[in-house]
Amino acid sequence: MALSRALRCCQRVFSWIPVIIISSVVLWSYYAYVFELCFAFTLSNTYMAYLLIFHVCFIMFCWTYWKAIFTPPSTPSKKFHLSYSDKERYEMEERPDAQKQILTEIAKKLPIFTRAQSGAVRFCDRCQVIKPDRCHHCSVCETCVLKMDHHCPWVNNCVGFSNYKFFLLFLSYSMIYCVFIASTVFQYFLKFWVGDLPNGPAKFHVLFLLFVALMFFVSLMFLFAFLLIDLCGSYFWCGLFNLKERSCFSEAFSAPVFQNGPDRNGFNVGLSRNLRQVFGEDKKLWFIPVFTSQGDGHYFPLRTLCESENPLLANEGKWMEDGGSDEENENGPSVIIRMES
Repeated sequence: MALSRALRCCQRVFSWIPVIIISSVVLWSYYAYVFELCFAFTLSNTYMAYLLIFHVCFIMFCWTYWKAIFTPPSTPSKKFHLSYSDKERYEMEERPDAQKQILTEIAKKLPIFTRAQSGAVRFCDRCQVIKPDRCHHCSVCETCVLKMDHHCPWVNNCVGFSNYKFFLLFLSYSMIYCVFIASTVFQYFLKFWVGDLPNGPAKFHVLFLLFVALMFFVSLMFLFAFLLIDLCGSYFWCGLFNLKERSCFSEAFSAPVFQNGPDRNGFNVGLSRNLRQVFGEDKKLWFIPVFTSQGDGHYFPLRTLCESENPLLANEGKWMEDGGSDEENENGPSVIIRMES
């Protein structure tokens, strides 16, 4: 037991290494750009403008990165956990078919559309919770995460319902940060090749700034493009790439299963609504890392189904009257998204 606890402690310590690496590179880039580039050379009006734009990009990058790291993943509310009596009844039953029937009876009180590949209600034995739609268990965080996308080692956190917007903004501002540095440093890279750049420590900082900025930009561009394709759905991106809206790594490789079978496009409700689900209704807040996503993360609008077509939603009103989602108390007011045909 003590050895297992020590291993888990070491794992948690080592999991922060990628974050430390990114933070160190960013801090070095700040020093190299501000002190070695702007202050080492003549500080003209052009450099004052560079410094202003640089600090705006730097602040937004740090803000979004902080939010992506330290926003805890949203977990299913208590309504999706088995009660003591249901848990006892489920564990005492040894027949798989009987266990499946018990979960089906419990799920009738919950807003659930998706099923497991076998057709059974999705249930996590480790968390003892009936999984809401798009919810998956993260083996790193050791918990079920609402609308789980993937576990990202570079933020040491699960990307899911609570921080999906922050992660997208983090990628966006990271690329803007890299592009700005590369575009303003490129002229000194040219001077280096023709021998016009004076010798000194600033020379090497400037050269490394360009290479690091370009390297990070290319890496981030592929991940951001993949997430953007997933988010925007079939209206534009899928016309080019023949892809559908889905949650990046969890649904891109395993289509959600509905009562009528698997459907990779099941949660695609169009470009506009897909964007509003993540960024909210107020477009003035889209580019600011404050939580504005719609819903409470427990259920999402579907492309083809409506509430009346799903028997599992017959008691949704009762589910809400009995207390609704505990996420409302934990993460602020929730916005209920009604299904539309």
